[in-house]
Amino acid sequence: CWVCVCVCTCMLAVQGMKVYTSSDVEAVNGTDVRLKCTFQSSASINLNSITVSWSFRPLGPGREESVFYYHMKAYPPLEGRFRKRAVWAGDIMSRDASIIVREVKFTYNGTFSCQIKNPPDVHGNAGEIRFRVRNEKRCINHTQ
Repeated sequence: CWVCVCVCTCMLAVQGMKVYTSSDVEAVNGTDVRLKCTFQSSASINLNSITVSWSFRPLGPGREESVFYYHMKAYPPLEGRFRKRAVWAGDIMSRDASIIVREVKFTYNGTFSCQIKNPPDVHGNAGEIRFRVRNEKRCINHTQ
């Protein structure tokens, strides 16, 4: 008697984490600005394990630094240029990981990155925002 055993190999498509941000944001020196970061995860949201990490890379010389961290609660930075400047403005259950940066300065010109991990969904892109601070609001001149 012959027994035939079939082995099926299935490829499981992993969608991964998808993070969405504006690609370019401009703000007036000294104002508050919301840096919007939303996400989609192929896994259901687990409030005990999801993490949000915001970082900043300056335009000129300088190293990347942490801006904000979230894991079950907000952890604003205790030191660095964003100390007392970065504030949580998100709602994890609404898939929103946004922050507010208060009183922006010219030294904030650079790239902000938003990285989200929702185990087991830990792979995916980081959202990047090219950020530019300018002197004043742009006015449209309606002279004829």
